[in-house]
Amino acid sequence: MNHQEKGSKTYLFSIVLVAVLGGLLFGYDTAVISGAEKGLQAFFMGATDFVYTDFMHGFTSSSALIGCIIGSAISGICATRLGRKNSLIMAGVFFFLSALGSYYPEFLFFEYGKADYALLIAFNFYRILGGVGVGLASAICPMYIAEVAPSNIRGTLVSWNQFAIIFGQLVVYFVNFLILGDNINPVIKAIDGINQIMNPGESLWATETGWRLMFGSEAFPAGLFTLLVCFVPETPRYLAMTGNDNKALSVLERINGYSKAKEILAEIKATAEEKKEKLFTYGVLVIFVGIMLSVFQQAVGINAVLYFAPRIFESMGMGNPMVQTVMMGIVNILFTLVAVFTVEKLGRKPLLISGSLGMAVGALGVALCNLCDLPAIVSVISIMVYSASFMFSWGPICWVLIAEIFPNTIRGAAVAIAVAFQWIFNFIVSSTFVPMYNMSLGDMGEKFGHMFAYALYGIICVIAAIFVWKLVPETKGKTLEDMSKLWKKEK
Repeated sequence: MNHQEKGSKTYLFSIVLVAVLGGLLFGYDTAVISGAEKGLQAFFMGATDFVYTDFMHGFTSSSALIGCIIGSAISGICATRLGRKNSLIMAGVFFFLSALGSYYPEFLFFEYGKADYALLIAFNFYRILGGVGVGLASAICPMYIAEVAPSNIRGTLVSWNQFAIIFGQLVVYFVNFLILGDNINPVIKAIDGINQIMNPGESLWATETGWRLMFGSEAFPAGLFTLLVCFVPETPRYLAMTGNDNKALSVLERINGYSKAKEILAEIKATAEEKKEKLFTYGVLVIFVGIMLSVFQQAVGINAVLYFAPRIFESMGMGNPMVQTVMMGIVNILFTLVAVFTVEKLGRKPLLISGSLGMAVGALGVALCNLCDLPAIVSVISIMVYSASFMFSWGPICWVLIAEIFPNTIRGAAVAIAVAFQWIFNFIVSSTFVPMYNMSLGDMGEKFGHMFAYALYGIICVIAAIFVWKLVPETKGKTLEDMSKLWKKEK
């Protein structure tokens, strides 16, 4: 039998590219709500059998996150029992069904265009279904990439997953912008405690049709992802740990060449044969670090900005908030590339610490603007600094660390727990942001809420920098098999 002594980078990049599409869908699904939420709110305000409150709208805007918590919580079981590849196929199917269901929640059971309480439940069901897909993809895409990538470029390749998440958000910002076109989103204002649409005639198309097209547009990338995943291999580490050594060697050979593949397979088998280990075999610290990386990635408040960007820019007095939102998406893309091209040179810790401090400066800058009535442009620049600092640090590097920091034998369960905490705190931050942002106090009015929200996020950013400095180990250049030795030393 002829063996190839040189690995194929084209093959490696092609299968990573497919996995990265899962990251794009993750970003697309979580950010689509930013353009659709006002039309959706106006649509359900037309219901006659119940009053669609701000609380209901906050829940509906964030309901996908409940699915994310479920999806990430079951990702370990799915990754271990079904395999990484089959779990990604399942995630793709959920994305596809969610996109179609959110576009047409009346399917089979309800009258088209008639808003009522039952339809609201159906809509939230479809959004939660998509959230399950996001939860699975958020845990398994980086795991898949980390398990096929050679150690010297693993950080870079996993970082591309975060680039795809941000690119997916930018794509959906553009798609929402193009779908809305010359149409106008509804202007909703509370008068005597009751929400009212101030421009009903002008915003009719956005209320009836616009939000549907925004959600439905996700069906195209979701269908493509599901189809392409069928053609990628299972990861060699999963194959080896389930006794398929020949298949594992075949995949490793195509990526690394035959001699290196045999060496890597021996390392995998050495750790895999240590047994199926209990979660705390390597101590509590490794699990604590993984969970807190996830908690801080959300507690710094970034998703409150990403999900409600148009609303935030509108409150700053910007003319067309969708334009600033697209600009922010472009800035996010550029700074994510900084991480992609420096993570293997600078390491994980320096990027996380510098990003945390940059976010603190940006967040506290926004708080100061609201306290001292500085010009709106200073607030916009501070928001951009805050967002950009996240994009070269906590955005990609958190996923890199979660994908690589756990030993092989506990990776599936440990990643699931860490990512579940990420989505729990995502939900907490996203659902508390609007009421916190709109808090009023004395002469400051709502500006107090604007100041308080960003001051809180800024303080959390400083605490995150201290956590990384003191507790997070540097993993640059280490193999996944090295993690067992690293945490045994730490115990």
